[in-house]
Amino acid sequence: MKAIVDLFSTDYGLFSIFVILFTIAMGVWFYRFFMRKMDESERAQR
Repeated sequence: MKAIVDLFSTDYGLFSIFVILFTIAMGVWFYRFFMRKMDESERAQR
């Protein structure tokens, strides 16, 4: 329980949450970006 309290109440805990969420969001963005570029490339080759 102390770990949960530290995660949400300390500056390093909040920064850790921010970094984790930012990394997940960046992964989603890169996935969508690359899939869109691959679809565009496939359409251009036809």
